[in-house]
Amino acid sequence: AEGRKLFGEYHRNSLDLESADLKRLENLAREEQVYLVIGVTEKQHQNGSLYCSMLYLSPTDGLLGVHRKIKPTGTERLIWAEADGSSLVTFQTKIGKLGGLICWENYMPLARMSMYRKGVEIYVAPTADSRAGWTATLQHIALEGRCFVLGCNQYYTKSMYPPQYKSLVQGEPENLCPGGSAIVSPMGEFLAGPLYDKAGALRAELDLETIIPSKMDFDVNGHYSREDIFQLRIKGQPETGLEETRPDPEV
Repeated sequence: AEGRKLFGEYHRNSLDLESADLKRLENLAREEQVYLVIGVTEKQHQNGSLYCSMLYLSPTDGLLGVHRKIKPTGTERLIWAEADGSSLVTFQTKIGKLGGLICWENYMPLARMSMYRKGVEIYVAPTADSRAGWTATLQHIALEGRCFVLGCNQYYTKSMYPPQYKSLVQGEPENLCPGGSAIVSPMGEFLAGPLYDKAGALRAELDLETIIPSKMDFDVNGHYSREDIFQLRIKGQPETGLEETRPDPEV
């Protein structure tokens, strides 16, 4: 009964794309003239299920689309529903082709390949995993996909919990999540971060012209793909995302 009560409260505080919550985010992207990729817990007004989602917003065109986590991790499966292949989206924009996966989806080789096959240039990888191995994962994705990788994580301590929830983390250490956000180049080099043990923002200038030269000796879609041996079929993935049906206007 206590778990159901907590789930109900969690559901009430989740984001509905048909509500004013989305308009607030669209307005923020437009006012700041930025592309906004943000993780949310998403509810849908027609059902009671929740999704771990990543929204892509344009400063000129609003919501481009949504990636919903295709495999919640561990006990997350009690909270979040699974999405299908239609959620494996990428978007061609004026700043490059955007795509990415959420947390441990990034350990799914075929899910990563679904992004590479679409030619992702700026790969977004939000997580709650702050272990040292995660930074190696970000580097691996950059080297494997020859793309820029933006890894985003929270810095969160037990003292930040609202009083009504502190009993849920009573036995946990004070430093619940030390962060680890980072920006990685297509050659696996850190351009910014990893940022640990404090709140902050990372900045880096991404030169997309460096992507093609980085593929000279390894191109996962080209001379390293060996399609004479391997074949990959991704059921339900959008052929083009929204890049042809909803072109992003000049910014």
